[in-house]
Amino acid sequence: MFAQGTVVFNNRITGTLITHVYMGGSSQLSGNGNTDFPAGTTDWGSGFVPLAGNAYSTALLAGPTAGALLQANPVTTFRTGTGAGFIAGTTATLEGVAADAPSAFIQMVAWDNAGGTITSWDAAQAAWQAGTIAAGASPVFQVQSIGGDFNVPPALVGLESFNIYMVPEPGTFALVGLGAAAMLIFRRRK
Repeated sequence: MFAQGTVVFNNRITGTLITHVYMGGSSQLSGNGNTDFPAGTTDWGSGFVPLAGNAYSTALLAGPTAGALLQANPVTTFRTGTGAGFIAGTTATLEGVAADAPSAFIQMVAWDNAGGTITSWDAAQAAWQAGTIAAGASPVFQVQSIGGDFNVPPALVGLESFNIYMVPEPGTFALVGLGAAAMLIFRRRK
């Protein structure tokens, strides 16, 4: 077992990084808005509300490649009031990423933790796909000079604002279409 790398798990570091996590929308969105740093052009106005409080959890997924991301520790929650949209910052330990690694691929994930009963991203993904909670993820980004014995934990430079949302249930027309397609397939087999 080797020592694990570390990063500063915070989405509000004045002069370095300011991004938000929102609730709303019907699909995954990402990108910095005009109140983020660096500022961007994504419109997080109508229909989006910054996440607030311990009803929502967030974690980092990290790995040496973009295709091998594991959940980092710890899981944390969101601030309230004027801090809504920002997480309760901490230092995250990156599973599968060596201390002092030259870089790591990272993704921030967030979810409705169902009153504290959903404590991991794996469980959140299952509930999200079942349509029982809202969840979402940032795009994967690369962070340089991972913390360890020689490097201090770096900030999440490259993180973009993103939203969590409910996976929509299939509509009536979609279900009818699936049923009709299934009937055609079974009919042709006879």
